Amino acid sequence: MKGLWKYISPFAPDQSGAAAVLYGLGGIVVICDAGGCAGNICGFDEPRWFSGRKSAVFSAGLRDMDAIMGRDDRLVAKICRAAAHIQASFIAIVGTPVPSVIGTDYQALERMLAKKIEVPILSLQTTGMSLYDRGMEAAYSALDKTFGAKTAAVDAHTVGVLGAVPLELMHPRDGLAIHRQLVREGWQRVLLFDHLEDYEQAGRAKLNIVVSPTGLLWAEALKKRLGIPYICRYFGYEAVTAHKKMFFQKNVLIVHQQVAANALATELLRAGAASVHTASWFMSPSQWARPGHTVLREEDDFRTLVADGDFDCIIGDVYFKRAIPEFLGTYIDYPHFAVSGRG
Repeated sequence: MKGLWKYISPFAPDQSGAAAVLYGLGGIVVICDAGGCAGNICGFDEPRWFSGRKSAVFSAGLRDMDAIMGRDDRLVAKICRAAAHIQASFIAIVGTPVPSVIGTDYQALERMLAKKIEVPILSLQTTGMSLYDRGMEAAYSALDKTFGAKTAAVDAHTVGVLGAVPLELMHPRDGLAIHRQLVREGWQRVLLFDHLEDYEQAGRAKLNIVVSPTGLLWAEALKKRLGIPYICRYFGYEAVTAHKKMFFQKNVLIVHQQVAANALATELLRAGAASVHTASWFMSPSQWARPGHTVLREEDDFRTLVADGDFDCIIGDVYFKRAIPEFLGTYIDYPHFAVSGRG
């Protein structure tokens, strides 16, 4: 049945993706909600809250009459009070289902705030109806437009990594592992874009590494504007392929975000897998599509794919396994934080 998900928990929504990109950049992030969405973002979709690194995230706390009457002046006053106590580099307003339903005018909010606060104002019109990757993409575009380098000053020892937030990785602290790996490979400076200065220094990168589809639009913009080439690469999947012999002459299905799935598929084919099919509920850029990739929309799409696929092995987040109790082959966990929120 369309829209009915009986086994798999909801994935992180677009406002969580936007907030993840903005986390720790030194701005004030305002979740334009009635008090529930901010709790979900901070309690379930953002593991860095428990790492000790601070970020100023507020709930707009919209009440019924505020929403019905469109009392934007009250929200502006709240933001101004927060800005008076916090030295912020920018103000970001992140949308949720409530402002989406009532038709909040984000441009009007920007204009009202710009008259009172002398820092850049970013408005991300996320709706809570799309998945986290759309929110990440929107946040990257807004930050690049406002703070991104306008000219190239290439440093041969600097590399940029696009899309490496916990939601897109196997484990929340994989960003540190990516940094260490690239340093071992000879890069002296690694821009993970988890500090605002990284956006300002983006023009120094000799190469950008895109670890998820959320960074593709941004990588193409940097290539067009600054001439910086990019490649697609995922990190950490080697743990999944530790015992390569088990995949020899097997039919394998991989379910993850597309860069992660493609990287693992390439490795398994080298190991002698008979066939590798990939699938994803998330962004699947056509230029990265490989033969045998399925774009999933519903939970039933996944169940049907597995039932009809004759797979010997399925590799994906363990939460997907609940949807296919009839599958008798080998299931291997390939964690995806946006799916299961596992640290």
